[in-house]
Amino acid sequence: MANQLTLQVEGMDCASCTSKIEGAVCALDGVDNVSVNYTSQKLKLEFDEKTTSAADVSKVVERLGYKVSTPGEKPGPADQHWWQTAKGRLVIASGGLLALAWVLAFTLPQYAFYAFSAAALLALVPFARKSVLSTIAGKPFTIETLVTIAVIGAIFIEQSAEAAVVVFLFSIGEMLEMLAAAKARKSVQALANLVPKTAFLIVDGDNMATEVAADSLAIGDIVEVRPGGRVPADGIIVRGNSAIDEASVTGESIPKRKGVGDSVFAGSINAEGVIRLKVEKAAENNMISRILQMVEDAQASKAPTARFIEKFSNYYTPGVIVFSTLIAVLPPLFFGGEWGEWTYKGLAILLIGCPCALVLSTPAAITSGISSGARQGLLMKGGAVLEAIGKVTRIAFDKTGTLTKGKPKVTDIKVFSGTKQEMLKMAGAVEASSSHPLAVAIVEEAKNLDITIPEASDSEALSGRGVRAKVTGKTISVASPRFGAEMVAFSTEQNEIIAALEEEGKTIAVVIADDTLLGVMALRDELRDGAIKAMRDISDLGVSAVMLTGDNKRTGSALAKQLGIEVEAELLPEDKLVAIAKFKTDGPVAMVGDGINDAPALASADIGIAMGGGTDVALETADAALLHEKISDVPALIKLSRATMTNIHQNITIALGLKAVFLVTTILGATTLWMAILADTGATVLVTINALRLLGYRPKF
Repeated sequence: MANQLTLQVEGMDCASCTSKIEGAVCALDGVDNVSVNYTSQKLKLEFDEKTTSAADVSKVVERLGYKVSTPGEKPGPADQHWWQTAKGRLVIASGGLLALAWVLAFTLPQYAFYAFSAAALLALVPFARKSVLSTIAGKPFTIETLVTIAVIGAIFIEQSAEAAVVVFLFSIGEMLEMLAAAKARKSVQALANLVPKTAFLIVDGDNMATEVAADSLAIGDIVEVRPGGRVPADGIIVRGNSAIDEASVTGESIPKRKGVGDSVFAGSINAEGVIRLKVEKAAENNMISRILQMVEDAQASKAPTARFIEKFSNYYTPGVIVFSTLIAVLPPLFFGGEWGEWTYKGLAILLIGCPCALVLSTPAAITSGISSGARQGLLMKGGAVLEAIGKVTRIAFDKTGTLTKGKPKVTDIKVFSGTKQEMLKMAGAVEASSSHPLAVAIVEEAKNLDITIPEASDSEALSGRGVRAKVTGKTISVASPRFGAEMVAFSTEQNEIIAALEEEGKTIAVVIADDTLLGVMALRDELRDGAIKAMRDISDLGVSAVMLTGDNKRTGSALAKQLGIEVEAELLPEDKLVAIAKFKTDGPVAMVGDGINDAPALASADIGIAMGGGTDVALETADAALLHEKISDVPALIKLSRATMTNIHQNITIALGLKAVFLVTTILGATTLWMAILADTGATVLVTINALRLLGYRPKF
């Protein structure tokens, strides 16, 4: 059985670092499922301890020049100013050496070459060391290798001043990448800081509140949250009521009124009264921890575009070395060119060809896009999901609890045999054990009329049709009219009553005792706020929407007409799978549901989107989850995906465009070595800044 290993890798700050580490670790025997995330600086893998140990993995990573520890082994480093970081100190050191060389060159010109050479070589040591270690680990074609060759080559052709400038500028570029990665990391890790460090634990009955560490709380503990305080754990309110501000957790800007029995998330703010809650989740499993884990896993997974760029760079870097060598050698050999001039141009091309900006173009944008989504309550399980959502041509919506609020009310009761109380008593008994919204509404109606609900036995769920059970010796069925008509014959009058209620957009449940139709109940579920506008926004994005429902065609059509979308009605769960398969023949399809009853349909769609990511099942079942439970977040998700892909295309254009321009100017003799490395550093900075713009992206309609 494979063992799982997670390591914290300090110093991993760029996309090229991930490919180096991944390649070296994958080369070990017995290692599988390697995942490297430069944003969180984590390496995850599975290994067979018979062939490889955790120590072996750590050694390989350390040989590449990184520091390795296990998460939780030591506290993460505190926020540091740039000059306190290793790469910041390297910038200062290389800058200082360059300045010292300039002073020596000015005062003792005859020693200028040696001064600049010494400055360049001393500053190059960390990069050359990484290059050698990478080569030993089987990854010879790295950015450090290109820079090392270029600097040594420049000294060889007596361009030591430019060599020193190149190392200094490259150091700055490396530091800027580190700072950008740190900013992306902080944007999500800030969520972890929302959970208070301490909590008021209720001990010795109801009177004593003791301050304890929040991460020491156990499931079942009772904690008190005072006005203005943050909730220390996911839990259920057992005393008091208050307005709970969940903006920092789910992005929902309007505080929700919550009372006894309602769930609250760790990190939420108690805006008003004192409340007490029972802890439902341990610290490592609370909503914020799950969001952080989901985002971390998502950032570690690679989008198709990222995989392509990574594969391309595997051939690109050695190609650059070959091309620059040809530029340096062929003109002097065959066309009478000056060796010094063309060697210089070859070295410049080597620097221009550094793939840093290109390799960074996709993961930087994907990381920022996923982080931005998480801050808005839009969770996605990876870059592939983020990339695919913007390409869907059709979105299928479940009706109950997705397009509607999922809290139907009984509006009409028509009795054909017996009394209203008797019918509700029977129906309530059958539905008492079900959590379906329609069942809950029927039981609630019976309780509102003070009807005592008897015990039911031999309960049987009739998938997509209804429920059947034994109550007081009778077989009671609560079913859809379509299925009910298969059990007993409806009169013309009864059919007309059912049809009239369905025309009003109501859901009908028939109650049958043995072979007698006791009556019908009509239930109405209101559309979610903003559902109509959301459907319009989806249409404006060029995506068609369709409602999938097990309801009758009249009810489904009435709701679909309000929403302005298509409808597929009277569908059993297996019929929804058939519908999804049919839609997929026309293009990529997304399915939006509650993540519980719609699990098969969510899984069969190209992208499954769960409303209500607060449930464990929703987070596990779907590819994406909407914490706000707002339909308007569906078009927001599409726009975020498209904005991210646009950003990626911009980044690739910047990276390749600058290289193309400087390639031409280099061959024409207009580019110096320091300009070449500045072009690469500049491209990296531009790509990074462009990607970081996504952190502040908010879809507008």
